[in-house]
Amino acid sequence: MMSTTHSDLVDLTLQLHANTERAILVSSDGDREAAVWLAKSLIEFEPKAGGIVEVQCPEWLATERGLV
Repeated sequence: MMSTTHSDLVDLTLQLHANTERAILVSSDGDREAAVWLAKSLIEFEPKAGGIVEVQCPEWLATERGLV
């Protein structure tokens, strides 16, 4: 699910696969094989129940990582 909150930011609901000090590993469909890393320095995120994470990131990053 994607919604635009600002001209260059997008809100994404993603599956969280891993969380390190510098990045999170996420996928849009729950497939770890297709998961991508997002640097925490470029995003804001909030973990939710069931391994879901709400991510706000620049649209260019979401597009580059294939999340939109």
